[in-house]
Amino acid sequence: MGSSEGLGASSKPSHAPPKQYGVTKPISMAGPTVADFQRTQELEKFLVHSGLYESKEETSKREEVLHRLGQIVKGWVKQLTRIRGYTDQMVEDANAVIVTFGSYRLGVHGPGADLDTLCIGPSYVNREEDFFYTLHDILASMEEVTELQPVPDAHVPVMKFKFDGISIDLLYASISCLIVPDDLDISDVSILHNVDEPTVRSLNGCRVADQILKLIPNVEHFRTTLRCLKFWAKRRGVYSNMTGFLGGVNLALLVARVCQLYPNAVPSMLVSRFFRVYTQWRWPNPVMLCPIEENELGFSVWDPRKNHRDRTHHMPIITPAYPCMNSSYNVSTSTLRVMMEQFQFGNMICGEIEMNKVHWSALFEPYIFFESYKNYLQVDIVAADVDDLRAWKGWVESRLRQLTLMIERDTFGKLQCHPYPHEYIDTSRQCAHCAFFMGLQRKQGEVVQEGQQFDIRGTVEEFRHSVHMYVFWKPGMDIYVSHVRRRQIPSYVFPDGYKRSRQSRPTAQLENPHKSFHEDEVSGTEHCERNHKRKYDNRMGEKEGIMKKQSTSPPIDSLARHNLCLGADGLPVDAVSDRQALRNVEDLHLSNSVQDDLDRTVSPESEPECASNSSVITSVTSDGGSCEDIGSVSVAGYVEDSTKGAEVMVNGRFEDTTYGTDPVTLVKNTAPSGNEVLPDELQKQLEVLAFNSFSNL
Repeated sequence: MGSSEGLGASSKPSHAPPKQYGVTKPISMAGPTVADFQRTQELEKFLVHSGLYESKEETSKREEVLHRLGQIVKGWVKQLTRIRGYTDQMVEDANAVIVTFGSYRLGVHGPGADLDTLCIGPSYVNREEDFFYTLHDILASMEEVTELQPVPDAHVPVMKFKFDGISIDLLYASISCLIVPDDLDISDVSILHNVDEPTVRSLNGCRVADQILKLIPNVEHFRTTLRCLKFWAKRRGVYSNMTGFLGGVNLALLVARVCQLYPNAVPSMLVSRFFRVYTQWRWPNPVMLCPIEENELGFSVWDPRKNHRDRTHHMPIITPAYPCMNSSYNVSTSTLRVMMEQFQFGNMICGEIEMNKVHWSALFEPYIFFESYKNYLQVDIVAADVDDLRAWKGWVESRLRQLTLMIERDTFGKLQCHPYPHEYIDTSRQCAHCAFFMGLQRKQGEVVQEGQQFDIRGTVEEFRHSVHMYVFWKPGMDIYVSHVRRRQIPSYVFPDGYKRSRQSRPTAQLENPHKSFHEDEVSGTEHCERNHKRKYDNRMGEKEGIMKKQSTSPPIDSLARHNLCLGADGLPVDAVSDRQALRNVEDLHLSNSVQDDLDRTVSPESEPECASNSSVITSVTSDGGSCEDIGSVSVAGYVEDSTKGAEVMVNGRFEDTTYGTDPVTLVKNTAPSGNEVLPDELQKQLEVLAFNSFSNL
């Protein structure tokens, strides 16, 4: 340990007191060992070989596109200034600026990544007409612009398009000044004077990115770590803010907090600590980079004491720029469960990397979604042509999160959904098509009685009805929701057009002959009746032609192996010492009074949803069934399930006001034995700091 701290100290002036980053003291000031430097070099080499860095030519092209876009918006504002009768001097001085946010502003963008941009214009140029009509028409007339798609009713209104082949998301903010200076300081809170909520949200992306870079000890280490974890999240199927998982901003904030807790760590250490910290984080304790501050401008900030809706958030990750918001409000009970499982996967793999048992490539093994569940919902989206599908798919995809929430609501959390944030295309269809899938399983530990049903037909019909309220709906746009068993998954979802053998799966398989017998057992009468009703649905009948035979070995999610393997023997030496420290960091973020407020809103019998993070692990029940089994699921009919448990029927519709109102409570430590959490002494400090953070509001 002496050599470790010596290496860390060499990068810091010995005479200067260490600077504290964030709302708590760091967990460890230790620097890297020789082995840590070596692992960091191997990680960086792996990221380069994985194609995560764009070429100099691509970088130059992005800069050229940004410059060209800046010229376009300047000309657009001057044109509007002239039309509205302003003086010649005003026309000459009229200006708009383009600023970036997201991965590009943070310096972690890769080849082909979207370019997140914000146009800031004067007070007399509005969003509704000038941006979404006048500028839209200017862009539509340009040869370089393709796939132009305005989304004016989004939470953050945006115009999406490709400019010379580069995907661009363009927001607009009209600020309260007549002339926008080229050197506008977007971090100054005065920019928020006299602007509306959509403008605040549009400006927030840039302001948050700037604050993140100011609040971390080493920008380059942060960038390498974030680039690594974005790649990991995509490979493991948990990268999609829209679907209820982690987006770029969420990940950036989580990584930045780990950088604050381990200020002298290098990227290989930070990646490992990321999984250690968030495997043990007791959600819904918030992750914050700085105290939440109020301002005389009066915009609402995240505060579960005052705002009932904030109490329903499952995974609060708070933005550091005023007004502080929860960047992860889309997270649901089900998606949090999936993310916690993947954090445990990462934690286990990083432990093996540190013991030189595996290489970095093991961390990025793709998650095999279609072998992880027995039952799935298939959401088919169709339109007359590719242009209509692009708009229709964007709308439907933005609503899929609601379907997850509605199923949780209507089954009282007993049926869990795993929305998979990847789209699949059936090229054999004559119309434009894409499909999304959701894994379904019973909540772990739920006892399902003979004949019990989960009837979600109304839920899905409610969802379909709401989706068809799309204001830009055109003939040919439609959506179909159907249930498929694992063996019925269509062949087009597999890379080679067919299902790989189960043996190729990179996770351990556990077989139980008794469990297999009970899972496949269906009475003859029940089997025939359900098959008859399934054939009533033509879509299901079409899929039967491409079904593959079911493998004989029922899979257990990769987490099963990881939980079985986790233990104190396999941890690095500092893991146990950090355990108590993490508890303290979490508890700092919410004061005791806030925790009491949250606890009072939950009934005594409520169980913390993520008290167990292994709900995908199949375990043999007393009757030989599996916690993964949900019973039977169908759309317009019944489909047999391999157990005689619960039955699910689908088709439905929804309203935003009918879900998401139940408050959540603080979750107890969920760490497997031997994993790291933070010390009691630090926990007391965190509680005091948390109280101070909220007492300033």
